[in-house]
Amino acid sequence: MATILAVDDSASMRQMVAFTLKGAGYDVQEACDGSEALGIAKQQKFDLVLSDVNMPVMDGIEFVTELRKLNEYKFVPVLMLTTESAGDKKMEGKKAGATGWIIKPFNPDQLLNTIKKVLG
Repeated sequence: MATILAVDDSASMRQMVAFTLKGAGYDVQEACDGSEALGIAKQQKFDLVLSDVNMPVMDGIEFVTELRKLNEYKFVPVLMLTTESAGDKKMEGKKAGATGWIIKPFNPDQLLNTIKKVLG
């Protein structure tokens, strides 16, 4: 089963995401901000990355920008899971390399269906 890196500064959101994904059989690793996530991504290869946008230390847009600079993450799907729904933020995310955008609060079935779709 696919391994997923879930990045969010909210512990309760990380728990909900991990619970949903693990329940569907995915292997999940968690990080509390973009900087921690980047360090983890350099150590371990993930099949998909799920990231919040608004986080301290390194936000999700900056994280995706840095992640895309790593050869092994050039084509790995990156989904933004965020409360941000503004078009300009979505464009910023797309420019940084985000594959898709999911608005919080998320529907577990919608999240799993989107992940299945992007993982093929």
